Amino acid sequence: MPLLPPLPFDPALETPAPDEDKTFQSIIASLRTIQETTFKDYGRAVRGVHAKPHGFLFGTLEVLAGTDRSVAQGLFARPGRHEAVLRLSTNPGDILDDSVSTPRGLGLKILGVSGEFLPEAAGGTQDFVLANSPAFFAPNAKSFAPGLKLLAATTDTPQIFKKALSAVLRGAESVVEALGGRSPTLVALGGHPETHILGETFYSAVPLRWGDYVAKVAVAPVSENLRALTGAPLNVNGRPNGLREAVVAFFAENEAVWELRAQLRRNETTMPVEDASAVWPEEESPYVPVARITVPRQEAWSEARSRSVDDGLAFSPWNALAAHRPLGSIMRARRASYPVSSGFRAEHNGCPIRTPASIAELGG
Repeated sequence: MPLLPPLPFDPALETPAPDEDKTFQSIIASLRTIQETTFKDYGRAVRGVHAKPHGFLFGTLEVLAGTDRSVAQGLFARPGRHEAVLRLSTNPGDILDDSVSTPRGLGLKILGVSGEFLPEAAGGTQDFVLANSPAFFAPNAKSFAPGLKLLAATTDTPQIFKKALSAVLRGAESVVEALGGRSPTLVALGGHPETHILGETFYSAVPLRWGDYVAKVAVAPVSENLRALTGAPLNVNGRPNGLREAVVAFFAENEAVWELRAQLRRNETTMPVEDASAVWPEEESPYVPVARITVPRQEAWSEARSRSVDDGLAFSPWNALAAHRPLGSIMRARRASYPVSSGFRAEHNGCPIRTPASIAELGG
């Protein structure tokens, strides 16, 4: 069956709820509680979500030539090369042993970008904030806010209880997956399978403007050494930083290649903009490669790189060209909350957030 044509972008696709600002303030308050709690515990400020990094990677993004015009949009409208920074992480706002197994994330910052930027953007970079699920686990900010409030209230729960809960949830999730399903709720609460982080495909999960159209974005492993790690078991028991150790060991010996792909919105019914929990069917609109990310052998973790990238950078989907404006309730919540969270880090760590023009500025 031929694919339907991509649907054009229209500002009217977004339909904010009347009380949305109140919801955003609730999310900001919960993130503030998490950050204040962890600052008291660690003596330094960390992110309100995705606080624990597992690797900082420097590489190159190459926009592919010959791509169909419908996906060759915005930054990807013409071939080019850009330096890129990648930050691998896991979901919680507190820094836990890796045996508390939670969803994984990828922050991607593309450097040396020019064009018309969003008013909120620092300019010079195009950021993508990605997670290893094709959809968000809550449909909108109002549904997400109560869960975040609960997480904020339990941030100081001793790790021994979180580890025990994670083990139970992983067992329950394995049963669900054995029956051919997947529970985003079980995974989000700590039931993520204990697998290698470098085998993951990372998704924007929620849509963004794609020039003339609307799309979701994915970063998928394409080099054979990465593909071999997809679903590969990784035992982190007794290894609090097992994911980081695995990333460091890999890049000490290997180069890696990912593709950045776009999934165009083609169906108004099955591909909603305001329901972030909807998985857009790939049979109706497959992900199409638009760029290739190459990361050479390198030291994927060091204290100097941690200070430079983790303390000095912020990854936000609103650091973006106008052609890639984030869409929907979850993205609007990020517009409200991310600057507050990064501002907390900058203030308490005495390290201003910057926008690098090149990897050389980060000590790469």
